[in-house]
Amino acid sequence: MPRNDSPGAKLLSTWRKLSPYPGGLWLFTQIVKRMIPYTGSVSPRVEVLEPGYAKISITQRRALEQHLGSIHAIALMNVAEFASGAAMTTALPPGYRGIVTKLSIEYFKKARGKVTAESRPELPTHIEGEHDFYSDLTDAAGDVVARATVRWKLGPVPTK
Repeated sequence: MPRNDSPGAKLLSTWRKLSPYPGGLWLFTQIVKRMIPYTGSVSPRVEVLEPGYAKISITQRRALEQHLGSIHAIALMNVAEFASGAAMTTALPPGYRGIVTKLSIEYFKKARGKVTAESRPELPTHIEGEHDFYSDLTDAAGDVVARATVRWKLGPVPTK
């Protein structure tokens, strides 16, 4: 029997409490960075979060660059995975969660400046199991710089 709480419900609840206020987006980002330290390492900025949709950006800075002067491939994968997970988990029914089992990404052009990951996963009718969800990453001009596929294993939150 699934529990009544879930990671996605907690994330969405925190977002809804903080996002309307001045400084709320910054505070939400600080909470995410503390909860998910590796994701926080790219300093993501959640711009929109609602059940089944996430828009999350990162901005180029020296710590995210590779030797060619653009955003490193793994920083892009990081924000793409976060967007797919945030969108998907906030759409799950109460008591469910997901864990990544596979990541893949295609790169189309160098990512420079502000890059935004957007994900709009459609949940399957049978939730339990492994499912692929997608994130598109675009630059400030609106060009797609990369497209990620994130496979999530979905199931009930274990009882303690």
